[in-house]
Order: sequence, then structure tokens, then C-alpha cells
Amino acid sequence: MILHDRIAEILPDWRNRVNRLVTEHRDFKVCDVTISQIYQGIRGVQIQVADISYVDPYEGIRLRGYTIPEVLEKLPRLPGCEFPMAGGLYFLLMADALPTFEEAMEVENEWKKHMEIPRHVVNMIHSMPRETHPMTLFSQAIMALQVDSIFARQYLDGLTKTDYWKPTLDDSIRLTAKLPSLAAIIYNWKYRNGEINAPNPDLDWSGNFAYMIENPNNHEYEELCRLFFLLHSDHEGANVSAHTAHLVNSALSDIYLTSAAAMNGLAGPLHGLANQECLRWLLKVYNSFESFPSKDELADFARRELKSGRVIPGYGHAVLRTTDPRFTAQFEFARKYLPDDELYQLVCRIYEVLPDILKETGKIKNPYPNVDAINGTLQYHYGVREFDFYTVLFGVSRILGITAHAVWARALNKPIERPKSLTTAMLEERVAGKPDTIEVAM
Repeated sequence: MILHDRIAEILPDWRNRVNRLVTEHRDFKVCDVTISQIYQGIRGVQIQVADISYVDPYEGIRLRGYTIPEVLEKLPRLPGCEFPMAGGLYFLLMADALPTFEEAMEVENEWKKHMEIPRHVVNMIHSMPRETHPMTLFSQAIMALQVDSIFARQYLDGLTKTDYWKPTLDDSIRLTAKLPSLAAIIYNWKYRNGEINAPNPDLDWSGNFAYMIENPNNHEYEELCRLFFLLHSDHEGANVSAHTAHLVNSALSDIYLTSAAAMNGLAGPLHGLANQECLRWLLKVYNSFESFPSKDELADFARRELKSGRVIPGYGHAVLRTTDPRFTAQFEFARKYLPDDELYQLVCRIYEVLPDILKETGKIKNPYPNVDAINGTLQYHYGVREFDFYTVLFGVSRILGITAHAVWARALNKPIERPKSLTTAMLEERVAGKPDTIEVAM
């Protein structure tokens, strides 16, 4: 397969780069860690190397070095489609190179070979109570697919360490191939008549989700899926889901166990549920006025929210210091396809008003919108109004990046992750200038 060939070609140079850093500069100090960082979620501490993506404070996420506008412009797309194929994106994440149309299609065609969901997975989903959260079903289904892990089988047969990445890539292709079908099965069972619609062989990976849930605005929603799955595919290596995946995979857990663990992290309210909270807040604003609010009315509303101690979701970012380019890409999509949608118009007006209001507080480093400020609005417009499902869509996209990280972690022979913890007494003694009284076991 093309990704096997490409990774095998560039891997020796990557291994040499890593080995040189580890052997020649092993004691080079990267950063200091303060007590506040330890107690406040190690925020900002540089603990991971992630070459798949990087968040630039002023340009936003870079995927293999390319900004979001560059990725949207340069990746191949199907004839008549506005947004790129996910197969081209996956080639970029895995192979560290922009693909040709033929290379992107080869990934898409490889996915089509493995899109079918095994009957035991469908039966497992259908056996659960209807009130089961869709993220629980999604995680369970990924775990149920683990029985077919190529890596797990080959590892037991004595797989050579330098070849760990190969079955990890094979598993990754098979898992990612199934994600749109899996999400559609969960959606149709939870919210519709439970029908299982087979993928359309004439559509690409992203467009097939829209097809399988029979979205009435099918062409436009296909385009939204292409954009959404691209924008949410990766976000550095140390956010909760990505770091969870790295930690679990470092124990040589296969890609199914790794991805399920990552999805359990993504399901947390402080991580993958942000898009839901943004849309709920937007609807709250919309329903708080008898007619469409003016800028002054919105400003007063926002100030009251902040004065009451409530957080306004969708604005601010831990790293970015400008408007999130992923927000901008979706904003432009909405301006073209749903300019008269009142929720989108409200997003526009809030964007005009809120940054200056947030600046007034003097407490916010980035008063600009992030990706979550609009993505729920777009799903809502196209009839996907089941808020608790949005994180599944996020997960379908994010596993593209997670699997790319995992393949390269195995290709570069990264070891099991094992940081060291301290006690409160040890920190108190260090602050006081005393030596540790408790022996540190290495």
C-alpha cells in the first residue's frame, strides 16, 4: 500500500534525526516546571514531541507544517467538490508530504475495502439501552473491533520491534475506514429508524457519512463533512485525547485500545463537549430576545454574563492569540451556504461585539473565537440537532490524527511513557531549600 511505501522511504532519516538528538543532546534542558504548573494541570509544560501538527499562536494549527488555508487550497478534491478528500489529508498526516490526486484516491480506495462494520459490533450497539450516550457507544464499538487487530496478533507471534509500525498502520487504515459507517449506525439507531445504510462506493470517506444518515441537504452537508473532518483531525500531541492515546499506545496497546481510550478522554466536558456548550449558549442568547438583538443589546447581555461569573464559551484559546483559522474556514462556509440562517447571523454579530467586551476585563489573553464558536451552528442548520452526538463527529475526525501519531510513535520506537510524581512534603522541602527526605525511586 502507498502509505507503507512512503513511510518506509522516509523513516530512516527520521530515525537518524531522533537518535542524534537523544545521543548527542540527551542532557539539553528544554524547559523549567513550576509548582503552579504541576498543580494546574501541567499547562504549557513541553512534555511531548508531535511532528504531525503544531499550534502557532498567530497562524493557528499547522498540519505537517501547512496552515489551514494552505491545506484547504493544496489538498486534492473530487471533481465538482469544494473541499478536499480526507484521503489526501490522511496521506499528508501519515506520509509528511502533499499527495497527488492519485495518491489521495489510493487511500480513499483502500478505505473502501474495509468500511463494512462486523455484525457483532452492530449487535453490541443494538443491545445497549436507548439512553446510552453516543460517545459510550462509539468507544464500545471501537473496542469491539479490537478482536481483528493485526498488531495484537503479530505481536504475540514475535513481531520485530522495528516493524511495530507496519501492523499499527494496517490497523489504523482498517479502523479509520469504518469510522463514518460506525458513526452513521450509531446516529440512525439513536435518533432515527435504526436502518443501516451501506456506504456509496461513488462517494469519498467524508461524504459517505452525509449519505448514510440520508441528510436532506445532502450535497451541502457532504461539503460540510469534508470541511469539518479536516479541521478537527489533529491539534498537537498533548491535549487530553491525543496525550491519552500516546500514553496508552506507549504500552504497546493496539490502535483500537488506544483510540477507545482517547475517545473516553474526548467525551469529557472540558474537552470534546465544548462545541455543545457553545451552541447551547448561542441558543440561550437567541431565545433571550424577542427580536434579533442589536450590537448594544448584545454588549449589555455579554457584560451581564461576565459579571455574574459565567464563562462565555467559544472564545479564547490556550495557545492562539488571534481568531482561530478553523473558525474562519467555517465562517466562510456559512457565509456562502447559509447566509440567512439567524443563528449564523447571531454568530456574526457576537463576533463583532464580544472581543472588545472581553478585552475590557483585562484577564483574557485571547478574546477571539475558536473553532467551537461556530461548528455546532452549522450542524444545527443541517438538521443534526442532537447535541450529544457532536462529539462523535469530533471523534471520527480526531482519530485520523491520533492514528498518525501512533504509527509514528511505533516507527520511531518511542518507549513506554513513565513520568515521575512527587509528594506535597517533597515540594515543601524543596521550596525551603532542604534535600528530599524521601528517596526517589527511579
